[in-house]
Amino acid sequence: MEEGHLLMSRKERLRKSVVERVASGELMQVEGASLLAISARQMKRICRRYRLEGDAGLVHRGRGRCSSRRKPEGLRNEILARYGAVYKGLGPTLAAEKLAAEGLVVDHETLRRWLMAEGRWQRHRKRGPHRERRPPKEHFGELLQLDGSHHPWYGPDHPRNCLMSMVDDATGHTMTLMAEQETTEAAMRLLQRWIECHGVPKALYTDRKNVYLPERPPTLEEQLAGEEPMTAFGKACKKLGILIIPANSPQAKGRVERKHGVYQDRLCHELRLRHITTIEETNRLLHEEFDESLNRKFARAPRAKRDFHRPFPPHTDLRDIFCYEHTRVLANDWTVSYNGLVLQVLKLNSPLPRPKAKITVRQWLDGTLHLLYRDRPLVFSLLPEPPPRQPDPPRPPKAPRPRTKPRYNHPWRARAATMHAKK
Repeated sequence: MEEGHLLMSRKERLRKSVVERVASGELMQVEGASLLAISARQMKRICRRYRLEGDAGLVHRGRGRCSSRRKPEGLRNEILARYGAVYKGLGPTLAAEKLAAEGLVVDHETLRRWLMAEGRWQRHRKRGPHRERRPPKEHFGELLQLDGSHHPWYGPDHPRNCLMSMVDDATGHTMTLMAEQETTEAAMRLLQRWIECHGVPKALYTDRKNVYLPERPPTLEEQLAGEEPMTAFGKACKKLGILIIPANSPQAKGRVERKHGVYQDRLCHELRLRHITTIEETNRLLHEEFDESLNRKFARAPRAKRDFHRPFPPHTDLRDIFCYEHTRVLANDWTVSYNGLVLQVLKLNSPLPRPKAKITVRQWLDGTLHLLYRDRPLVFSLLPEPPPRQPDPPRPPKAPRPRTKPRYNHPWRARAATMHAKK
């Protein structure tokens, strides 16, 4: 923290928005604690610090300080070396007991974290516990279930399309979008419509499809920065402070799965009666009347009256959040390459980035491109594509080389004669 400036993380800014609502009387402290996933006592302490110190009271007190219970680096290296030399392959619990008998005392969970950081131990999955049916959430906007339903919506003679459905867990309020497939763009457009209508929800409950959660391991840059790999949809949710909760089975998100059955029954008949066979007309029907009619029939009031939706930050363009974001390196001629296009950064930018600087390329859902340098937009122009390279003219076939007979005094003949004489 510098003098005159207050540095806050995204989590602390989210906490600030909730504490302000508690201070204004819009939320109770217990509800604010549930929204932040903390205890009521911790929420009470945070509100007291906010009243006494303002925004500075929300900054974590341990920032920049090492833990007072941190093991010395020499002891850590000694324990890991002893484990690799003698106890390699033992589980962390058993290895901690063996090391304690030698005077190297360390908790088994601490040893487990050290071994996992060194790549010497892999987390083992345990058998899942007995599960009971989960009751619905109490507040509107506390949890949304998101999923896609692939179905021949226009009849067996038409291709299968995907209906993206977003269902509020507390009320059953539904919003849908028809698309060709369950893609990142379809999920972004549906979530953007929900935010524009109701606000930013607290969490999303999705499956493990690569639209929501990545299947690739972290890159070297992500490992050095200590970041987890994320999809484009995950990056948009992180900017808004939305938690993505993955479901381990379709039954876990049964509310949206059951809603698919309702739409596969009622929407298919409605499309057939209205002779609708295109995605554009289907979305117009869903947005204007069909979703609202089903919500009036099946939606219910939440058990708690408080709304857990948060307004998205002011002066924020949601198109800058729901977009595809990539990092590129500025070339020596102040150009950036992206998807086969060459973008020329103009000289009138102030400040003008230096070559080799990292430029952020944002592609909105409508296809427009935007360049940013240190979160500031850059003015650029699109260079024309170079003419396609003409293929080289075909070369004439080479004439076959005539077979030549070695002369009588060729060295090859002399070697052959010498070997024949030795035999």
